[in-house]
Amino acid sequence: MNQDLISILIPFKNTELFLKECLNSIIAQDHDNWELLIVDDHSTDNSFELVFAFAEKDKRIKLLKNTGEGIIHALRLAFSKSKGSYITRMDSDDIMHSAKLSTMLADLKHHGRHHIALGLVKYFNENGLGDGYARYESWLNALTQNGQNYTEIYKECVIPSPCWMGHRDDLVSCGGFESNRYPEDYDLAFRFYKHKMACIPSQDVLHYWRDYNERTSRTDDHYAENNFLELKIDYFKELNYDASKPLVIWGAGQKGKQVAKLLKLKKIDFIWVCDNPKKIGKHIYDEVLYSFKHLKTLEQPQCIVTVANPVSQAEIRLALKTLQMKNMTDYFFFC
Repeated sequence: MNQDLISILIPFKNTELFLKECLNSIIAQDHDNWELLIVDDHSTDNSFELVFAFAEKDKRIKLLKNTGEGIIHALRLAFSKSKGSYITRMDSDDIMHSAKLSTMLADLKHHGRHHIALGLVKYFNENGLGDGYARYESWLNALTQNGQNYTEIYKECVIPSPCWMGHRDDLVSCGGFESNRYPEDYDLAFRFYKHKMACIPSQDVLHYWRDYNERTSRTDDHYAENNFLELKIDYFKELNYDASKPLVIWGAGQKGKQVAKLLKLKKIDFIWVCDNPKKIGKHIYDEVLYSFKHLKTLEQPQCIVTVANPVSQAEIRLALKTLQMKNMTDYFFFC
């Protein structure tokens, strides 16, 4: 096996409008020892024909047809056909910086096994970028600059699916693409966290992330909010939950209610607190809501915070630190 060969895995479906830019950005990489395993997931436009024309000209591009349905099956097929010592993903509607592969490869060679190489990302939208995506980009990049991605893993996916690279053996040890769980990128990020794969800090924008209304993450039911929450709860229960300590939900808004429902379904006991005077003392789902001050009466609690407002989050974080509670041990922000 070629020690410096990088295998790039791309599933695609009906992205004819963007594939040319994507493929040209890969061909333009300053590290040219790569292979592209690109899988057509039953496209109905001219995407397959477009990629076929590229593959005819560049034998590093290996075009496959998905034998199953969906991104997970496509990734599984691509990985099974790959030969590189290093594995990375790419989305068919995005663009690589020309030094993306070389930068990530250099990081992995320097840091060695049990590391994940990352890069900063930049969203773009031909019609302008909304405030939500701008905030997400800023939040994600701040984590990546310090390699502190796991410190907020219960908020959102902290390892963007098209902007990581790992050693092949490390990916296999984390279960590769064998999991059937969606959202598949968030599930993989949790498995990296579970297997203590260290995130390499990066100061370089290496990936340009296209936002548009038809993007899969906006339209596919697999990426609905309830799937994210159930994934978070399941990994929290496996990796961070201490059943010997009282578990607290802070917040009784929509997200808090959804978390409460899931915990009750999984038969996990909890205490519910909030800072809304209109809700304190009331019952929701047969659970009484206490003032957040109730935390002071509990011995070594663990707290799931479901309050989304940034100002409120800052106040809550300060209050928890005043109680000498530690992030990712005693409290976890779920939004």
